[in-house]
Amino acid sequence: MKRRSFAGIGVAVALALVAGCTAGAGDETAASGDFSGEVEGAITVLTNRTDLVNTKLSEYARRFEAEHPGTEVTFEAVTNYERDVTTQLGSGDYGDVLLIPNTVAVDQLSQFFAPLGSVDELKATYRFVDEKAYDGKVYGLSPGGVANGFVINKRIWAQAGITAPPTTPEAFLAGLEAIAGKTDAVPYYTNYKDGWPLSMWNNQRAIFADPRITDAFPTDANPWQPGKIQYITDGLLFDIVRAGLSEKDPLTTNWEGAKPMIATGKVATMLLGSWAVPQMRDAATAVKADPGDIAFWPFPFQTGGRFHARIEGDYKAAVSRTSKNKATARAWLDWFVTESGFAADQQAIPPALDQPLPATLQAFTATGVELLEVPEATTNAGKEDEIIKESEIDLKGNIYRQKLVDIARGAAEGDKDSYFAELNKRWGAARSRVMQ
Repeated sequence: MKRRSFAGIGVAVALALVAGCTAGAGDETAASGDFSGEVEGAITVLTNRTDLVNTKLSEYARRFEAEHPGTEVTFEAVTNYERDVTTQLGSGDYGDVLLIPNTVAVDQLSQFFAPLGSVDELKATYRFVDEKAYDGKVYGLSPGGVANGFVINKRIWAQAGITAPPTTPEAFLAGLEAIAGKTDAVPYYTNYKDGWPLSMWNNQRAIFADPRITDAFPTDANPWQPGKIQYITDGLLFDIVRAGLSEKDPLTTNWEGAKPMIATGKVATMLLGSWAVPQMRDAATAVKADPGDIAFWPFPFQTGGRFHARIEGDYKAAVSRTSKNKATARAWLDWFVTESGFAADQQAIPPALDQPLPATLQAFTATGVELLEVPEATTNAGKEDEIIKESEIDLKGNIYRQKLVDIARGAAEGDKDSYFAELNKRWGAARSRVMQ
């Protein structure tokens, strides 16, 4: 799916906005998970897939309406999804079915969304059910899962002499240097201006193959120390930009424009999710380039001699707590997740446990990567979000990473060591208050 867009709003402001809303908390009927009633009437579905509203999504809607006569599905396409839908949550008017914005902390899910069932009940059928769950209740189902890694133009990498994924950050940087020296391509594209792609750097926790990493993360006062996950991931981004291996002017990047750029080999590499592969291949087809040039590689780090990549559900689809047509909203959500074919069409990991991986991810695993779900925190559930809010470091967003890019390119004061020391100080102070 087209992913997160946090540009234009600070995480502290966004979280405060969400926390300040109760969406009619006194209305117990609205808050319930009661989906009884006739499947009929109209629903509005909010989506970030602006590229699919008039094509695939409309096809799905027509099929659903044919299977459920008397229903009508209307889509509301939202370009700046995180920012704009967060604002809509504050107004109480946010459709019937929507993707849960990342600004909503887990302990706030019940304020805005109807519970779909228990974790124990739904995990027998679906992947990723615990990712938007709280207190044993599931509030969102993923229409399709993704793996995390680098979307590359393998033709450009091959021209630079590299045909297999680099195994270390140092080897990866050397590969980008080779691209800079042997091709005309921009080795790495940050998508700085759109912002949300920078949040992809936070999705690499599986590289340590530690199933407890998310539960343990809030206990660490200094996650930007050498050898730790934030140092490795954010440090690689910093080093790429500092070495001049990214676009010259990040203030002018353009997400939609980036697709044909990587498709034609003007750009070699972007850190995204596997959801982006079909979009880049579609872009290649549109400009008469070879869609087979687009490939997906793991993050350049190995544990125990092997790559590991996190798989996770993309944005989770949920039923609005304020929906006046919960029966039809739930019917659409269930149908879309299990019967529409969306996951297969998007080369996504199917949410249903009994369905096979798509071809894109079969090729990804052939590089030697192990796909891992990273369990959500249990003992420390919600603590990471609290520290994010308290520290005003939008770990799951893009604002602090935009500053990192600015420092690396010389547009802001400091260096990697000083910025990571500042982040550790702010994070550690917030952690001490939250984890008392």
